[in-house]
Amino acid sequence: MALDEATLTFLAGMAEAGGPDAKPLWEMSPAEARAASSGLKELYGPGPEMLRTEDHTLAASDGGGFRVRVHVPVQAPAAVLLYLHGGGWVLEDIDSFDTLARQLAHKSDAAVVLAEYRKAPEHPFPTPVQDSWTALQWTDKHLEQIAGARVPLYIGGDSAGGNLSAVTALRARDNGGPALASQILVYPVTDADFTRASYLEPENQSFLTTDFMHWFWNHYVPAPEDRLHPEAAPLRAESLTGLPPALVITAEHDVLRDEGEAYARRLREAGVPVEHHRWPGQMHAFFSMVNVLPASAEVVEVIAGKLRGGPVAG
Repeated sequence: MALDEATLTFLAGMAEAGGPDAKPLWEMSPAEARAASSGLKELYGPGPEMLRTEDHTLAASDGGGFRVRVHVPVQAPAAVLLYLHGGGWVLEDIDSFDTLARQLAHKSDAAVVLAEYRKAPEHPFPTPVQDSWTALQWTDKHLEQIAGARVPLYIGGDSAGGNLSAVTALRARDNGGPALASQILVYPVTDADFTRASYLEPENQSFLTTDFMHWFWNHYVPAPEDRLHPEAAPLRAESLTGLPPALVITAEHDVLRDEGEAYARRLREAGVPVEHHRWPGQMHAFFSMVNVLPASAEVVEVIAGKLRGGPVAG
């Protein structure tokens, strides 16, 4: 199947706006790429109103700090989701994902905590992992303040945020908590193997290319041997037993498709309940393009159903 019509229209508009001489993001410096990609959030709109929104600054384990934003849609949220955003550990922030977080909160009646873990190359591996772990501990500690009760706690994210969510779930297992109701992994990075078929298929080289993934990994984990560490590549973890149930979303035309699906298979083999959907006709990053690509709203509905207490189908 080819990319769907909405995606092709979006990509054509991006190409026209950039002009024939536009430089690919992976040929830019991180600062240039951040500036060039920052305009996308204007396409998403403001998102639904919340009952309350709070910004906090958390103290990081190395003495630094980072922001979290809490969206509470109703008086008694059914659950709390810690959401770790995508962007290849280099790009994006919680402002870029604010509309998506509001949509998730509004559709699910769950509170959503957005964590702005610090980015590479200024803060390479393992700093984003440590910040994600700090954010999970903080969210668990403040669960009753956020939701009014000890409601179920979820973790989720897309792309690099899916990577950090999977890694943080592994940490929670190995440290005896916090207890997680489920992990929600949207086209997650789980490995640094560029020889998988999905990296080589020409039809997958659209929004996220193989060259772009090399660029991200080179900034996040510059030393190739460090990319074998399970906290960089959770697919390399010795065991996935004892992890919380997983909802895994992959995109048909995404260089990360195969490693996300390999992670779902390994989870199943380890006895973890897994619900996996491969979204047809979609490219990488479609989920975060709320109010732009119709398939984003479809995945929001699926995730909202899980946050409302729907079971993960095995």
